[in-house]
Amino acid sequence: MITVHHLNNSRSQRILWLLEELDVPYQVKRYQRDSGTLLAPVELRAVHPLGKSPVITDGGLTLAESGAIVEYLADRYGAGRLIPAHGTPERLRCNYWLHYAEGSAMPPLLLKLVFRRVETAPMPFFVKPVAKGIARKVQQTFVDPQLQLHLAYLEGELGKSEWFVGDSFSAADIQLSFPLEAFAARGGLDAGFPRLSAFLQRIHARPAYQRALQRGGEYRLG
Repeated sequence: MITVHHLNNSRSQRILWLLEELDVPYQVKRYQRDSGTLLAPVELRAVHPLGKSPVITDGGLTLAESGAIVEYLADRYGAGRLIPAHGTPERLRCNYWLHYAEGSAMPPLLLKLVFRRVETAPMPFFVKPVAKGIARKVQQTFVDPQLQLHLAYLEGELGKSEWFVGDSFSAADIQLSFPLEAFAARGGLDAGFPRLSAFLQRIHARPAYQRALQRGGEYRLG
């Protein structure tokens, strides 16, 4: 039995969704973020040394990193669904998006989150104007332009086909769901990107996505 070590409001939600799409039995072990730091609890280190989510266990295997987990589950349990065959151009494109989601899309989103928190963090009054000024400057000159660059790129890619790997829904769409939901929450994804907005509406309407929400609990990105 697969166990998903699931942290609330985290990347592990898309692992639950993938398993629901594959109709594979699994169990969920839940972990809650620290209410102050929003970090994962130390108990996750007993599962994987980095103490982060997602992590799955499948028999004697313990596997971390969203892209690796998505590829492993789709290859092992997909029976030809959700992931293209090895050696095909479609598989290369799928693998590209599995890596792009975390390697390229997420870093500017994380920077946005960090600098927004700097703006609102408690600090001595004489430091606050300087810290807020630096945070705003970095966002305006670097972070926000990077976010817009990625949004324009992703919007253009969806102009080529309905889904990110052609006309069929795939594991790449599941992998990209987390950064796109983060873009919608804090990265500027609005009505100015109609294809991406429609993509989010389509995935949120999928029955497997809804079932994953029921299994995983509240899911909100701020």
